[in-house]
Amino acid sequence: MQHFKTLSSYLEYLELPRPEHPMLSVFTAMGEGFLPCPKESSPPITNDCYSISFKKIVKGDLNYGRTKYDFTNGTLFFIAPRQVLQWEDNIVFEQKGFSINFHEDFLKGSELANQIKKYGFFSYSANEALHLSPKEEKQIESIVENIDIEYQNNQDEFSKEIIISQLSTLLKYANRFYERQFLNRKELSNDLLGRFNRQLEVYFDSGKLQENGIPSIEQIAEKLSVSQRYLSDTLKKETGKTSTEHLQLYLIDEAKNILLDPKKTISEVAYELGFEYPPYFSRLFKKKEGISPTEYREKYKMN
Repeated sequence: MQHFKTLSSYLEYLELPRPEHPMLSVFTAMGEGFLPCPKESSPPITNDCYSISFKKIVKGDLNYGRTKYDFTNGTLFFIAPRQVLQWEDNIVFEQKGFSINFHEDFLKGSELANQIKKYGFFSYSANEALHLSPKEEKQIESIVENIDIEYQNNQDEFSKEIIISQLSTLLKYANRFYERQFLNRKELSNDLLGRFNRQLEVYFDSGKLQENGIPSIEQIAEKLSVSQRYLSDTLKKETGKTSTEHLQLYLIDEAKNILLDPKKTISEVAYELGFEYPPYFSRLFKKKEGISPTEYREKYKMN
């Protein structure tokens, strides 16, 4: 797989104009003019750059990581360094919008260098792109215009600091808008929890639990066609519990049923639930229920 260490080599591969700055490129076409279009297709590639784009793709699929992005107008999407990118020749690029690309080293020494890693949307998948309202579009466009003005000017000792400040503001607004999107998608979030539990039911019923152990959150997320980060963020927002906590609760509920069989030892129950180490199962059960598996079994027998 081809990897591009510099922004210039990455843009050259895409057949896009050379950047004004060795670590930063800004393409805008929100009023007059058109965005330059990258090459028609590409096998899987990686690079060391961040990308923030708006209205770049209106038809076709861009493979990002393990997931296909299916973009429509009005969406803002984010790509992190070293994520695998691939697209086919049936893709159609929108001629309006903007695209900001910057090498991860561009942020070195700034507060944003650490902050940017906390923004989960850089790891989100296709159906998790940020859908902007017209008002939100204007707010984002205003910030991008300021970045573009500074980018096009003769750069001086203040330019980088100002651009990074504007990038930080853009990401803070994006974070706010994602929060709004989470709140406005309660029905979808509830459906996601239902689908999450159904995936666990299918996995348990298939007998894979004893064979392969407890499924990872990444495996479940892949089955649901969402990213691990988005799955946890959405469930946490709507239920107060992360995906890991929901998985643990599901296991505890299953354990309660199995513990009703007095012929099975606590270790056998743990192994049946996919736990490699029975003591870990006992600690988790007590943490969630306040009593040990043995105490739970005794308490049930008394009732």
